[in-house]
Amino acid sequence: MEIDGNVLIGYVQWERQKWHDCFEHHREALQTSLGPHGDNQTVGEVVKHIFSAEKRYIERLTDEPLTYTTSIPNDNVGALFGLGQQSRQALKDFIESVPAPSWDILKDFESVGRSLKATPKKIIIHVLTHEIRHWAQIATVLRLNGFKGDFHDFIFSPVLVGEFRAEQGRVSR
Repeated sequence: MEIDGNVLIGYVQWERQKWHDCFEHHREALQTSLGPHGDNQTVGEVVKHIFSAEKRYIERLTDEPLTYTTSIPNDNVGALFGLGQQSRQALKDFIESVPAPSWDILKDFESVGRSLKATPKKIIIHVLTHEIRHWAQIATVLRLNGFKGDFHDFIFSPVLVGEFRAEQGRVSR
């Protein structure tokens, strides 16, 4: 069984919107520390990393110069999610433009000082799962710092058919 890539994009887009709404109400959450032992020190830095990585992978796939996002503030919801809109539009444009036979052709890349050989299909799947993984990291850090979470699991998303019922019979989405 092959899964339509739009399902994963739809889920990640729903997840982004939920986080955007959360950060609009809790801007201070973007400054929450992830601890001293990682590349990204705050939640806002991880959000920027998610969107920056997506943008740069598409730039690598299209042989465009890489965009560096150091000037985008880590605590500005509008600026961060504006970058996310740009990166997502570039991803969608790329997907629409690639002829079917090209999806499985290996391409050489330079990334983080290393060479990488991968197909466009693998890169796009990586971009989407990379984002999912980091949203889960953010959810965990925020829960540990006292922010109440919400349902972010795919099963609760509006993607594909299904419904979720609260205990008293109300349908929730």
